[in-house]
Amino acid sequence: MVFLLGRVRNLQGKIYGRMESLGFELKGEASLNTLTTDVLKSSEIEGEILNTDEVRSSIARHLRMDIQGLIPSDRNTDGVVEMMLDATQNFNNPLDSDRLFAWHSSLFPRGRSGMYKIKIGDWRKDTTGPMQVVSGAMGKEKVHFQAPDSTTIPKEMDAFMSWINSEQGIDPVIKAGVAHLWFITIHPFDDGNGRIGRAISDMLLARSDESVQRYYSMSAQIRIERNDYYSILENTQKGSLDITKWLLWFLNCLLDALESAEGTLSNVILKDEFWRKHIDISLNSRQKKILNKLLDSFDGKLTTSKWAKICKTSTDTALRDIQDLLGKDILMKEEGGGRSTSYKLYDRITNN
Repeated sequence: MVFLLGRVRNLQGKIYGRMESLGFELKGEASLNTLTTDVLKSSEIEGEILNTDEVRSSIARHLRMDIQGLIPSDRNTDGVVEMMLDATQNFNNPLDSDRLFAWHSSLFPRGRSGMYKIKIGDWRKDTTGPMQVVSGAMGKEKVHFQAPDSTTIPKEMDAFMSWINSEQGIDPVIKAGVAHLWFITIHPFDDGNGRIGRAISDMLLARSDESVQRYYSMSAQIRIERNDYYSILENTQKGSLDITKWLLWFLNCLLDALESAEGTLSNVILKDEFWRKHIDISLNSRQKKILNKLLDSFDGKLTTSKWAKICKTSTDTALRDIQDLLGKDILMKEEGGGRSTSYKLYDRITNN
């Protein structure tokens, strides 16, 4: 485990070291993308699909980022965003019941989980029986986990929060893994325990990075490994007090998240190199918009008609913009154009 933790810490340092060389704007963009992914994937793990553009817009507004194309977001989206941002931007703040109750209320602004009314901003009460995680058809249910009796929650959560807020000489990454398991095992709320548990992990991982900037998403990797995630949780919760296998799984999952992020951030660095190389070339706003889309990710082929549609301009203007970029060796024609000529970035930095 020590070796695995060392690899995680080394890669964390490498990623943040590479990002420090970038300008403020690109670091902010990379962090915005990561936070957006984190919110989306943490919700997906629970089967809730949020709108990507709404999540991104909500995060940008909360962080007062000057981003073009923001759209309105609903209260449910804003609530999830508020919880995640409080966890990661205020990572050194103590964790107490008021903070957790505020997170829970943010997740369920209407006091309902789906069709069911739930108690928000307070610990669960088990008024209809024990809290169980169950699957299967009626009459053939399988109980995967039964949470501790609700009468024990105040005492259990006091111990948990005291441990979170105190210094025990435990590496914050290990603490994030232990806290994740401990919180979900207590299962203190009627609903939302998974998302809040992952927010607590993100808070502690932000402490380990000593940065409000987020460049990797643990929730995105858990979403990929969701079946293994639920399996290791169930096996650990039903087993002894030995949580070694859970921690090994957690560290391996985090390592995968960091390795995935390193590839994504390489694209951000390439984008920075591209604009540094072309800093002295005169470009209009339409050209900058399309080039940024090509540098990020572009759906399909770039054609004159698609340029015109994206920029809300005429095809004649789009063609002039494209021809200008061809002459400046920024765009080149795709091979085998067929009925409609398409274009791609000329610079080798941005082409595979």
